[in-house]
Amino acid sequence: MKKPAMRGRGATVNPAGRFALQQSEEFDDGWWQDDEPSPQTRLLTDSARTIINYNNSPDVPFDRSINPYRGCEHGCPYCFARPAHSFLDLSPGLDFETMIFHKPEAPELLRCELSKPGYRAAPVALGINTDGWQPLEKRLKLTRRILAVLAEFNHPVSIVTKSALIVRDLDLLAPMAEKGLVSVAISLPTIDPELARRMEPRAATPARRLQTMRSLADAGVPVGVLVAPVIPHLNDHELEGALQTARDHGARWGAHVLLRLPHELKEIFPAWLTENYPDRAAGVLRQLREMRGGELYDAGFGTRMSGQGIMARLLIDRARKTCARLGLNSEEWQLRSDLFRVPGRAVQQQLF
Repeated sequence: MKKPAMRGRGATVNPAGRFALQQSEEFDDGWWQDDEPSPQTRLLTDSARTIINYNNSPDVPFDRSINPYRGCEHGCPYCFARPAHSFLDLSPGLDFETMIFHKPEAPELLRCELSKPGYRAAPVALGINTDGWQPLEKRLKLTRRILAVLAEFNHPVSIVTKSALIVRDLDLLAPMAEKGLVSVAISLPTIDPELARRMEPRAATPARRLQTMRSLADAGVPVGVLVAPVIPHLNDHELEGALQTARDHGARWGAHVLLRLPHELKEIFPAWLTENYPDRAAGVLRQLREMRGGELYDAGFGTRMSGQGIMARLLIDRARKTCARLGLNSEEWQLRSDLFRVPGRAVQQQLF
């Protein structure tokens, strides 16, 4: 008899990380019970020394990012950030969504880094690796404190989230938007509530995300939609509809990203897929390999976000034509970095 998936959790397996010295394999010994409770979320401290991470990747539109949390309670089985838990000697499976690390000193670290004499402002991406507005943020308000520091320094920031909680921070976001300092992309891989419930068990429903888009747009915050990940034979047919619905709720730009399965995700996502959509699993993985050069994942720059081959090019063409028809991506603008200032520094300089 097969052990059922944990209620309210995304990953159906908890494999050892790739750096683990010992590996284990789960098997049914007959002792599990149907009412076995889902593991509770544990909050742990990440004693970071710095908070801004830098990169030189040619296929992302930013060179720096801030991630207040490691791990994410949303539980998306496709999340490309899952393998990072291996560096903590934890599993990218259930551990990733039940053992969440937070950086309590992040706002103070950020203030220190932004105040350094040699710092030069450029847009910083907030919550890229894991969602800055995941459920624990409602209580901890860590991302909000970081956002307040960025606002104080007039520092530009781009945000990606799938959480309706971001509306809580409109009092910070709206004034920043008036200065050209902030943009928000809402992650919306599906507008099907049943698929979303299985694929993103603790994230906001598609309807709430669309309402969030509208609230941001009405407050003057530039908002776009990120249809990601696109999964062949599962949600790829929704691409045009998701872009259309997002535009109708205030989105000004749109983009898509093909499903990425680095490292342990090659085990975690297929296990989830087989559990939830056994009739489609083989077709999904076969099509994905065709779009990834015969493998489940290709990390090459230029193709890791979009794939390669006929089907990948067709997906790109569909997105491009739909965005053009809807008037998405028609504006040319960028976040302002020229307003950046260290509070108090200009006043002190004037005294001398």
